[in-house]
Amino acid sequence: MTREDQPSHAESVPDEGRVRRQQGINTALYTQAERRRRDESVWTVVQGVLAPLQFLVFLISLGLVIRTLATGEGAFAADLSIVIKTLVLYTIMVTGSIWEKVVFGRWLFAPAFFWEDVFSMLVLALHTLYLVMLFGAIGTIEQRLGVALAAYGAYVINAGQFLWKLRMARLQGAQETRAKTDTQANMAAPA
Repeated sequence: MTREDQPSHAESVPDEGRVRRQQGINTALYTQAERRRRDESVWTVVQGVLAPLQFLVFLISLGLVIRTLATGEGAFAADLSIVIKTLVLYTIMVTGSIWEKVVFGRWLFAPAFFWEDVFSMLVLALHTLYLVMLFGAIGTIEQRLGVALAAYGAYVINAGQFLWKLRMARLQGAQETRAKTDTQANMAAPA
């Protein structure tokens, strides 16, 4: 084997979870090492705080946007709420990327969260488009708020994706706990 044929260090030490999922060995969301890193990371707590905060900001902003579209009043409050929602989104995206790096060794698009990250990029793009329209004085208030509503619709779908993954992680954890308990019980049982 020539030097060019030899795998690089990065290729010779592949991501354990990715390889297992590709080989169909384990379809679990987390390997044991990934779960341990997730549970030990401060970024897991940060995500756990920011996610409900973002949802609360979303609900308030959605109410203000609908009010403005329905009555024509409160445009400044609606705009301000969307800017705040976008800033919270940027914060959760940056901290979420750090979380993925800590847990999976990748800044984004870890196999376990690939489609959630893809959809997050759409959510981010729509929120950013809203900001460009607002600060660039592009379009009417209705057009701007229409983009915000599209961003919010994408956000709801994306939040659903992450809630589904949270449920899958909890089910996986419960299954692993049951398996460990069963193994210990079997080992303690007389032969």
